[in-house]
Amino acid sequence: MEVMLDRPALDALMPMSLLADARGHILHAGPTLAKMRPEGYFAGQDLFGLFRFKRPRDIAAMAALRAAAGTPLRLCLLDDPQSQLRGAVVPWGGPAGGALLNLSFGLHVFQAIRHYTLNAGDFAVTDPTMDMLYLVEAKSAAMDVSHDLNLRLQAARIAAEEQAFTDTLTGLKNRRALDLVLGRYRRQGTDFALMGIDLDYFKRVNDTMGHGAGDMVLQHVARLMLARSGEGDTLVRTGGDEFLIVLRDRTDLEALRPRAEDMIRALEAPIAVPGGSCGISASIGLCASTQFDLWDTPQILADVDAALYAAKNGGRSRVAVFVPGMAPSQKDPEAKGRRLLARTLPPEAGGSVTDPPLRR
Repeated sequence: MEVMLDRPALDALMPMSLLADARGHILHAGPTLAKMRPEGYFAGQDLFGLFRFKRPRDIAAMAALRAAAGTPLRLCLLDDPQSQLRGAVVPWGGPAGGALLNLSFGLHVFQAIRHYTLNAGDFAVTDPTMDMLYLVEAKSAAMDVSHDLNLRLQAARIAAEEQAFTDTLTGLKNRRALDLVLGRYRRQGTDFALMGIDLDYFKRVNDTMGHGAGDMVLQHVARLMLARSGEGDTLVRTGGDEFLIVLRDRTDLEALRPRAEDMIRALEAPIAVPGGSCGISASIGLCASTQFDLWDTPQILADVDAALYAAKNGGRSRVAVFVPGMAPSQKDPEAKGRRLLARTLPPEAGGSVTDPPLRR
């Protein structure tokens, strides 16, 4: 039984069809195929002068093309080797007739749609191409949502970690962050100095002007410290009115003394608070990791605390540099016992398992 199709029917069923006569001249190109080239480009052209057949090879005449009926075809436009097409061919017009090719973009359909500005109307309604496109778009949308969610989760995690290591009142690092920094420096063998800062006369502010004013003073102190910090410095509020600066790669304590004295002068300037102004000062203690052959975190913190106590005991508002033999801070009468206990802490906690710190 023969079924005759007019061109509109052929275009609707096979919008990428190509009809050629026995000489290989193109009689008709489907509307989607026609979009690949300017209007009227294919009509009358030599099929084998426009296309190169990659599989089967050596198809350069109508007889060879008709003989390939039932065989999957791979071809491209000669002037555009990137135009990857696949298709099938059936003979028409009797033994000496021409051929009807039905082509598709195959796996390259997504590139073709972008390159040739195609849409759903350019494909037969039975073509699964549009279903594939919808699936790809849905997957892409889902991946975008997943990516956005991952970014939000990552941002939330970073924010939570930052909050866990930040003093909420001043915005400086907290004691947990200090332990991490000192632990990292210990593992890396990084030298550093510690500048311990203890505010003088701060209790008077709290007692006479209230804790709200005291909080404002602590925030003011944090801003002054940040303004005078250098690259590689870690600024920490260790608690109450006590602060600590870890100065990476700075171990000359006498060279740091002027910086500490400048900090004290800045802190002694009147501070505006609701209801008036108040005045504070600070005692500062200095010590360095290079004062030890081996050091642990509790020991070096106890030593900077001892230097702080020496500054306060010497009249406050001054700087003291740690030297071996300094008395432990009277704020912590059990400091000596804690130092001994610290030497049994595991290395990840900043302690030394077997050996006590060795001073130089």
